[in-house]
Amino acid sequence: MPHNTFQTAAIPRVRFATRPYRASVRLDHVVIAVTEFERSNAFYRDVLGAEVVEIDGRVAYRVGPQQLNVHGPGVRPAMVARTPVAPGNSDLCFEWDGPIATAVAHLEARGIRVEAGPMTRGGAKGRGTSVYFRDPDGTLLELISYEA
Repeated sequence: MPHNTFQTAAIPRVRFATRPYRASVRLDHVVIAVTEFERSNAFYRDVLGAEVVEIDGRVAYRVGPQQLNVHGPGVRPAMVARTPVAPGNSDLCFEWDGPIATAVAHLEARGIRVEAGPMTRGGAKGRGTSVYFRDPDGTLLELISYEA
């Protein structure tokens, strides 16, 4: 099957508990993997405005209130997923604060190629307009704007 071809599949119905329960949790961080720290640090800092921080001898990118913990050369995390994240196999979406046209201009000014979009997509806040691009290792990144 070609890379950009989607196969139609039945989406399973979601069953809700008879008594709703709302856990008091929020997403704190996710892990991405990179092949070169300097190149990735510059990309996430300059393109996504991340604050590059060191925590216990490891690198992390803070983007707003969220954090990306970074696994890369020489990093030996204490715990990893059953199939550890590898460079280029993540897919992350960030909310763009403003019209999507300004996101496109921001990416183009930094030499980043928009791979797809603008297009209407569903996100955490409902329908928005998104553009897709990649980090230096091939991780798929999305910027979504909820502005009309």
